Amino acid sequence: MPSLLFYLFALITLGFGLMVVLARNPVTSALSLAMSFVGLAALFLSLDAYFIGIIQILVYAGAVMVLFLFIIMLLDIKSEEGKSFNLKAIVGGVVLAAVLAVQIAAVASSYGPGRTNLAEARLDLPAAAEYTKLPTIANDLRAGTLPDAKLVGQSLFQRYGFHLQVIGLLLLVGTVGVVVLSKREKEVN
Repeated sequence: MPSLLFYLFALITLGFGLMVVLARNPVTSALSLAMSFVGLAALFLSLDAYFIGIIQILVYAGAVMVLFLFIIMLLDIKSEEGKSFNLKAIVGGVVLAAVLAVQIAAVASSYGPGRTNLAEARLDLPAAAEYTKLPTIANDLRAGTLPDAKLVGQSLFQRYGFHLQVIGLLLLVGTVGVVVLSKREKEVN
């Protein structure tokens, strides 16, 4: 990817990420979060991580944002718009962000393997093939390819299929609960 496109997508991601925090309207904030997810997906696609980029669009910008917008629409937005900024919270957030930036800089500067160039770093895929018990993945690793979609699919639907269904059920129960609670509050008022 040309560096101009990288900076453009990074600017889109950071700009809309800033809008998530600074927007006064929750709907604007949620839509800005969706655009930030799209910019992040474009950055993943530029790194040839197609599976993660597509999942970023489908799961986060699609399903999660629809759920966020659905719940935001059930809230009373007018009562939130009249509130003013809390100076203590803003100062605390800036201080916390500065401390986090110092910690990240300290860890990044002391991490030795991070100093090697990515083009010089080697992936030892044939050695990794000895640790897997699945023959299709072991063959892909011996061939020198990264079977990312196959690994994620096997892990999710064979090992964690029940867990995935429980999470889906919890999301459904939570959504129905929000609808029931919002209807009950409107009937009381």
